[in-house]
Amino acid sequence: MTKHPIFEPNQPKRILVVEDEPRLREMLLRAIPDMGFESIGAASGEDAMQRMTTQPCPVIILDLNLPGMTGLELFEHIRERWPQTQVVILTGFGDLDVAKKAIHLDVVDFLTKPCTLGDLEASLDRAWKRLFPARHEPTPKPALTRLDKARVQNETPHNTPPPVASLEDLERLHILRALERNNGNRTAAAAEIGISVRKLYYRLAEYERKGLLD
Repeated sequence: MTKHPIFEPNQPKRILVVEDEPRLREMLLRAIPDMGFESIGAASGEDAMQRMTTQPCPVIILDLNLPGMTGLELFEHIRERWPQTQVVILTGFGDLDVAKKAIHLDVVDFLTKPCTLGDLEASLDRAWKRLFPARHEPTPKPALTRLDKARVQNETPHNTPPPVASLEDLERLHILRALERNNGNRTAAAAEIGISVRKLYYRLAEYERKGLLD
């Protein structure tokens, strides 16, 4: 099978997010640009292969638990056709055998959900440096610092949300802002986010139980 040409240092810092869960995929796609990268999404291994064929990405964030083609199967195809592409695994389960296979395929990092956005940014930065080790670009400031500054500038102290430290925090912030945009209408907010109303009620009850709703 034909291998893709080697990536060039001056090409866009594009990240392919392979995640079948729409809510999490959308959150990652929104967070990654604040880390200094471009982002595109794929909902399955087959979708990822198609996107790589038409628009090859130097770095991939890969969920292992995918419908159809598994994450590891996709990883093997990527390594065969685009051997320079760097892969960061972000998965909801840890398995020693799977981790060993990922290490054999030369994974950059093996992160488990929920991970902090700081850890994810560090992994993406490490992946890019592995691609082009001769380039010594300054490490970008943490995305959370920039997000916090933006909130300080655009919101009053009374309604400043808590710092976004993890994907769980990002999900909560995403849900609360959707409710605010829809004037508290939970049906409309759930439709905007892409989850069921039942799941939205469950999440809100969970936040209230943990004291995360003011």
